Amino acid sequence: MTDGGAAPSPRGAAVGRRIGIGLMYGLWKPRVLGAWRVPASGPVILAVNHSHGIDGPMLMGTAPRPVHFLIKKEAFVGPLDPFLRGIGQLKVDRQAADRKAITDALGVLATGGVLGIFPEGTRGEGDFASLRAGLAYFAVRSGAPVVPVAVLGSTDRPSRLTPAVPRLRARIDVVFGDAFEAGDGSGRRTRKALDEATVRIQERLTAHLAQARRLTGR
Repeated sequence: MTDGGAAPSPRGAAVGRRIGIGLMYGLWKPRVLGAWRVPASGPVILAVNHSHGIDGPMLMGTAPRPVHFLIKKEAFVGPLDPFLRGIGQLKVDRQAADRKAITDALGVLATGGVLGIFPEGTRGEGDFASLRAGLAYFAVRSGAPVVPVAVLGSTDRPSRLTPAVPRLRARIDVVFGDAFEAGDGSGRRTRKALDEATVRIQERLTAHLAQARRLTGR
């Protein structure tokens, strides 16, 4: 949330989760693996690969806890703006240092919430090949554990009616990995420390994605 708006609402995120459950399980066939790896309480960051627009909503409907996602400001248009704000999602300007988005994201973690991040910054191959520093900053600054998440199958077979979404009732796998600490334990927040944390994060996310693909056969 930016532009002086209210802080993201935990109650709104819980409503968003219920909506996500209804839509994702109603339209597709999610198979969720390893959800028990998400800590049941306390702050946590879900780091998700991003190859399709459905990945965020799919995670909102399959994660065991409500998620506040950092979402590009371009998505907050028309009626989607109040809707996304209402379900506790955070608007971020990817082209600038968005102080309000940073403050709100850290606020979610400070109050023991779940922050969802696409660490690649934008939709792509979904292979974690190019990570931005934002995830490392939030993880090191907050001390919250990072849980890697692989969403697989969202791009396999597009709908013939609406190619922008997967074929209805298609199986989509959501695989949660083991939580890990991104920092080195020193509490340092220097550029060098963040760069080192980014390398550690990329190694863990890439390894999780490879394991998820072996596990699901995708």
